[in-house]
Amino acid sequence: MAARLVDRAGKGTPAPSVPRTVAVVVDVLSFTTTVTLATSRGARVHPYRWAGDGARRRADELGVQLAAGRDREQGGPETVGLSPGSVVTAATVPDLLLPSPNGSTVATLLADAGVQVVAGCLLNADAVGEWLRARRATDPGATVLVVPAGERWPDDSLRPAYEDLWGAGAIIAALDLQPVDLSLEARMAVAAYRAVEDDLLGALRECASGRELTHRGYGQDVRIAAELHTLQAVPVLRDGYFSADPESWSARW
Repeated sequence: MAARLVDRAGKGTPAPSVPRTVAVVVDVLSFTTTVTLATSRGARVHPYRWAGDGARRRADELGVQLAAGRDREQGGPETVGLSPGSVVTAATVPDLLLPSPNGSTVATLLADAGVQVVAGCLLNADAVGEWLRARRATDPGATVLVVPAGERWPDDSLRPAYEDLWGAGAIIAALDLQPVDLSLEARMAVAAYRAVEDDLLGALRECASGRELTHRGYGQDVRIAAELHTLQAVPVLRDGYFSADPESWSARW
């Protein structure tokens, strides 16, 4: 099983439309951390490419709750939304339609291309690595793509996000593959993760996305996202929604 790192700008090897390809989408400070938390509590999470009237209609068609944006003005402070903290503090977590411009969009596009999609983050990095190793045992020829989702500048252009590179590196490290089995990009992601693994919370607080969230009052999201290897849920996208793979198990938050 080869592991490759693919970035949002289209560099590297694009995802081929073959079922034997597994793509791990990594969006540490929002989408995949929220998906991991929600699925660990039994929820189904439907990714959606972006918000708007279409998202509302789609949520109604599916009979699920439309997740709030991070500021959660739509439904008040109890509404579950893109913020990981909203999942942690919710009494119950409903099935969700979860739009986002980065992680959710990437996951949707990969699934549309016929790739098996998994949601990975720092919380479940070890669990995803173990799940992928089990997949390797049954299908040694499968290819793994690890896709850091990135962020957006105000003009909607792609902004590199170091937190997603670190999350990707943590997952690739958990695969426990030989360097020869990793692309150069994958090896560099592992090196970036190793450089900060002893103080992930400090690194997340210092990076641009972490500073932005803390300034907006979402320091709790940064703290939650830094909890390395605390969940065993492996969210797999099947039939249009993420759910925890039955072969994984969920630790209580």
